[in-house]
Amino acid sequence: MVALDRRVRLLGRAMRRAASISSMTPADIEKAQQQGAPPALLARLFGRRRPGVDVENRVVDLSGGRRRLRIYRPSGTPRASRPVVVNFHGGGWTLGSVEGGDWLCSGVSADLDAVVVSVDYRLAPTDRFPAAVEDCYEATRWVAEHAAELGVDTDRLAVMGDSAGGNLAAVVSLLARDRSGPAIASQILIYPATDLTLASPSLTTNAEAPVLSTDEVRAFRGHYLGDDEAVALDPRASPLLADDHTGLPPALVQVAEHDPIRDDGVRYAEALRDAGVPVRMTEYVGMPHGYMSLPGVCRSAPQALHEVVAELRDRLVARHPHRQEAR
Repeated sequence: MVALDRRVRLLGRAMRRAASISSMTPADIEKAQQQGAPPALLARLFGRRRPGVDVENRVVDLSGGRRRLRIYRPSGTPRASRPVVVNFHGGGWTLGSVEGGDWLCSGVSADLDAVVVSVDYRLAPTDRFPAAVEDCYEATRWVAEHAAELGVDTDRLAVMGDSAGGNLAAVVSLLARDRSGPAIASQILIYPATDLTLASPSLTTNAEAPVLSTDEVRAFRGHYLGDDEAVALDPRASPLLADDHTGLPPALVQVAEHDPIRDDGVRYAEALRDAGVPVRMTEYVGMPHGYMSLPGVCRSAPQALHEVVAELRDRLVARHPHRQEAR
């Protein structure tokens, strides 16, 4: 096992001293959701939005109410039709925001020359499972149904998410297969939670990891699912437990060595492979949970972003040469 970077260890201690989800009441969580992170901290830890990318905030009507979509597109002359990536942010289904994904989403938009749509889904504990699932699935359908307006190509649509967002991306891929679409060409699952029954061995071996501990995993799950343990068996909560993984989109699964839910990603990649789904799985050694959201302290974040863009380019661009319009 590769030792954690000293900056990561210090960050983990500071985060735990400041606040831990394990000790937060619903009122504390609601306050944190409203306040967000100070802009200076966002820029230092979570990275800055990439120059040359325009951002638009749009509010759309979904069955669960009006939700905000944050749309990233390369600046300059519009292209006739770009690939599109629908992103779901992390935060344990409880915290986090679309603003926290600016570095990742703008980087994908710039490097892939694509439109990225990040979804401001409902958060627990005010809105428990399956509110976030339905918001994310409906938002993905909205993107496909408004492709012409957005200037995107629905044959080149991917979903992406980190942590809880990785869980939601995997679930949306299942729902799109089993319901009425849309067709998804790629799923990018960054240290995803895939088994909310908490059966992964890494929950024991990495129980006291920085940034996210096993106690905090349990707390996030409790706020999201409530007190009924049986809810964790629902594949919309635990995509690993779906009866059938065949016919799902090709996947990139990234995991972190020092992460209590590391084996959720490993096990899901194995399940997809066993079902005949093309999978690339990468373990980022020496990294904690959340490395992609912390480019200010995690040295592997740029490499991980490069891998995401390379996978999307292969699935959404290289395999569609006739759709590569000139700028």
